[in-house]
Amino acid sequence: QVQLVESGGGLVQAGGSLRLSCAASGRTFSTYAMGWFRQAPGKGREFVASISSRGSYTYYADSVKGRFTISRDNAKKTVYLQMNSLNPEDTAVYYCAAGSSYALNRQRDYDYWGQGTQVTVSS
Repeated sequence: QVQLVESGGGLVQAGGSLRLSCAASGRTFSTYAMGWFRQAPGKGREFVASISSRGSYTYYADSVKGRFTISRDNAKKTVYLQMNSLNPEDTAVYYCAAGSSYALNRQRDYDYWGQGTQVTVSS
């Protein structure tokens, strides 16, 4: 079992930055691939970024490539999402998720989900 708690969301102006954190419980954090997803108002949840269990590989949605960076610290059992050059289209609830080692961008490959943190970007 893995429990995930996101933090770091908030209100930011367009062009600004935020760093989201996702703290995990459980002894096997380092065996899970981790992902970030988001859900904007009135839309379905979509993939943002993922990172392999040891941090060797990362994968991004085209909409955030070059602006967002995913990273992890297995000693701290935490995964991060650095978000730069934010725009209003990035407004959403952001969720972190833990999945099997082959998990990339498919939600069904992720077994554990956090409660989400709100990110609002004003124009």
